[in-house]
Amino acid sequence: MASTTTSAEIGTRERILDIAERLVQTRGFNGFSYADVAAELGITKASLHYHFPGKSELGDALVGRYTERFSEQLARIDAGALNPRAKLAAYAALYADVLRADRMCLCGMLAAEYETLPPAMRDAILRFFDDNQDWLEAVMEEGRADRSMRFEGTAHDGAGTILGGLEGALLVARPYHDVARFEAAATRLIAGVTGAG
Repeated sequence: MASTTTSAEIGTRERILDIAERLVQTRGFNGFSYADVAAELGITKASLHYHFPGKSELGDALVGRYTERFSEQLARIDAGALNPRAKLAAYAALYADVLRADRMCLCGMLAAEYETLPPAMRDAILRFFDDNQDWLEAVMEEGRADRSMRFEGTAHDGAGTILGGLEGALLVARPYHDVARFEAAATRLIAGVTGAG
């Protein structure tokens, strides 16, 4: 009986996170309340507080789960035996998929509200971006080593440019609901930074 309760609690927790993630990706962290989540789930706010005592704890869990899932996607790209150029294209496709779902990158949305967020969430957002930049840097170094990319400056700086450029391209494409607009910008950005046209 206890294992059934545990499974039900885990299921409720995941549904809470799913709804909250969508709300953050469409409205921002400060744009929704516990009442919004509770209403969608058909539970009381007290039930919500049982799983996440406060919005800060909910935010921490959201960023942690999003970061873990994004890291899994990067691991899948690495496991695909793609060349460095194809890895960057696959990375940009992750952003395009988010836009196709009429959402924004969770951490990109949170970065816009950075100063209003609890310290633990701020730290987690920085880790997300640092981890992504490190991954991009490694791909660019791989491209430089196999001569598929020719770029000036450091791979670290190039990786930062790609990361910032993709987040910005996602933001600009969002009001147009235009994935092709994002994809064109992403292709030009990556080619310009890596010399891999």
